[in-house]
Amino acid sequence: MTEVNSQITDAVTQTNVKVVAEAPAQAIASLYQVASSSAGLSLQNAVNSQQAMNQISNAVISKAVALIMQIGEKG
Repeated sequence: MTEVNSQITDAVTQTNVKVVAEAPAQAIASLYQVASSSAGLSLQNAVNSQQAMNQISNAVISKAVALIMQIGEKG
């Protein structure tokens, strides 16, 4: 069996340590990205829901005004 140069084993060890040390930061960064994306989507859904309710409200008010105007015409 041939002996491996100590500089090579040191380089591999340092690379492994670097990867293991950076893993928690990468995980937190990924978590923050997912959380901010979810928050953005929920805000978009809230705005969309509010716009839909405004459209329904306009239709209901228009119909109510039309019914009130018909009552005035009959009397």
